[in-house]
Amino acid sequence: MSKLTDVPKRILIGRALRSDKLGETLLPKRIALPVFASDPLSSVAYAPGEVLLVLSIAGVSAYHFSPWIALAVVVLMFTVVASYRQNVHAYPSGGGDYEVANTNLGPKAGLTVASALLVDYVLTVAVSISSGVENLGSAIPFVVEHKVMCAIGIIILLTLMNLRGVKESGKLFAIPTYVFVAGVFIMIAWGAFKGLVLDDTMKAPTADFAIKPEHEGLAGFALVFLLLRAFSSGCAALTGVEAISNGVPAFRKPKSKNAATTLALMGALAVTMFCGIIGLAMATDVKMAEKPAQDLLENGTPVGADYVQDPVISQVAAAVFGDGTFLFVVLAAATALVLFLAANTAYNGFPLLGSILAQDRYLPRQLHTRGDRLAFSNGIVLLAGAAILLVWLYGADSTKLIQLYIVGVFVSFTLSQTGMVRHWNRHLKTEKNQAARRRMIRSRAINTFGAFFTGLVLVVVLATKFTHGAWVALLGMVIFYGTMSAIRRHYDRVAEEIAAPDEPSDDTVRPSRVHAIVLVSKIHRPTLRALAYAKLMRVDKLEALSISVDAAETKALKEEWDRRGINVPLKILDSPYREITRPIIEYVKGLRRDRPRDVVSVVIPEYVVGHWYEHLLHNQSALRLKGRLLFTPGVMVTSVPYQLVSSEAAKERAKKRQDWNAPGSVRRGPVNERPKEPSSKS
Repeated sequence: MSKLTDVPKRILIGRALRSDKLGETLLPKRIALPVFASDPLSSVAYAPGEVLLVLSIAGVSAYHFSPWIALAVVVLMFTVVASYRQNVHAYPSGGGDYEVANTNLGPKAGLTVASALLVDYVLTVAVSISSGVENLGSAIPFVVEHKVMCAIGIIILLTLMNLRGVKESGKLFAIPTYVFVAGVFIMIAWGAFKGLVLDDTMKAPTADFAIKPEHEGLAGFALVFLLLRAFSSGCAALTGVEAISNGVPAFRKPKSKNAATTLALMGALAVTMFCGIIGLAMATDVKMAEKPAQDLLENGTPVGADYVQDPVISQVAAAVFGDGTFLFVVLAAATALVLFLAANTAYNGFPLLGSILAQDRYLPRQLHTRGDRLAFSNGIVLLAGAAILLVWLYGADSTKLIQLYIVGVFVSFTLSQTGMVRHWNRHLKTEKNQAARRRMIRSRAINTFGAFFTGLVLVVVLATKFTHGAWVALLGMVIFYGTMSAIRRHYDRVAEEIAAPDEPSDDTVRPSRVHAIVLVSKIHRPTLRALAYAKLMRVDKLEALSISVDAAETKALKEEWDRRGINVPLKILDSPYREITRPIIEYVKGLRRDRPRDVVSVVIPEYVVGHWYEHLLHNQSALRLKGRLLFTPGVMVTSVPYQLVSSEAAKERAKKRQDWNAPGSVRRGPVNERPKEPSSKS
């Protein structure tokens, strides 16, 4: 069994790493940028398009509002980046928004933030992969025809890459991310040069199309609502910003400084690319519509269902570089690839947050353990499963999925920044150094503005997106919150129940007698070994117990028992309905009823086999019996193993692989406990 599972595992994810190798998996800034910032960087591939799609409801005339919407997104991005730079200095342990809210606002606020982030991470994978599949599908028809299957396949591939370890996957992701960033900057620079210096007229493939507005002549509140909805869609560019504050432990030292630098670099790159693409889209006269088959008109006629609406970035690249040129193809390929890899932000954020929540007993403890490659493997697999389910339910349609998006991230933004304001207020009460106080006051001002602005955006997002699908994200948060609260209550209840008392109790008082029972089906080597072991236990009473389901076999057993002169009483229980487990359970319970202070020790002979298929042929009754006896108080179960020849062969095979780390032998990496009182450094 070990060989069958271990070899494929090593091929897929590599050899296991020792716990003391954890430091070698830490990331330099050049690798941390694509690992943690690929989501906000890649969102410029679809965020501008989402703005234009919403504005198209009012027709082309509404497009002139897009620069103002872009400006609002830029201000929000800089606000969030500046706010999170304070977070990574004050809370460098990796708890991020959850730790800030939990420490400063209380466990309920912390759990709300955690629920929001977990939902948003799942949506990040689903949206990024679906969007990447759609970009790739414009060039490869097979991908469009099998969109869901391709999206699920890519999620599985990303999962395997992340199971190999953060640093190793980061190296794989760095090249396409940097190619994408370079390609977009070249496109912006070349487009600006052609338009401003050469006075070249660049036209997007849809420049000559017209848009049939769904609501013509919007004004007043209706227009404001439309602009707010377009702004909330453009805020997709901010998703993933919080991942850096959650991933500070993965950076090389000095961790906080490197994380803050990476945050600033990510913000500058994302803002420049977002504004550049919006500007070029206006200059090249890009047209987008929510329902292109009906609302896009060519020579006054709808383009029809066969028309495939390319993303804004593809249309701008065609106008600047020329459709089908080398740079166009490179940027198109890098865009599709980086959208796939953008999901890696969630693959680093979700498992780390899950580990911290598990440490705080809000999630199963298995999520706190590191896998063979020192990644949080269980969290990675859980994230992949949830994303696959979402992709399947929504048919890998990014337009539908994106309506669920960004609600969670702004919930965490707002609560995190509010928590930081309380953090600075608490430290200002005790800080006497004037220079330190000035730094804290400045940081508090940044976080206060961040809390106000992100809270305002959260209201806008909820108001404009609730009926378009945001309610599903809110429902997901409620489910996560309820589940994690229930898990915490369970762990607390168990901890209270098993806590060792200060005074003597039933668990510390010696039982009056031990009554041992050896289960016997027939007389063979395993039975004789179990009897010999039971005699060594020096119990008060020892007996053998057999269940009679066949009279002839029972008679033969008694005769053999007497012939050998085994000096242990043999008790036979009749089972007219041929049951094995129930008579034993009832007999044991009867002994407990008659003498409650006695302990009953049940000794079960078991075969040790060497092949997985042999497990199906042996020990099934023993497994069922042990499972039932677990629920019987005052009963101890002892397995006496007997090694068959096949087990010896398995042991020899294991010796040949003795240099390998067995699965599970290296699980927990060194866990640095988070400080009870966060640092006051800004």
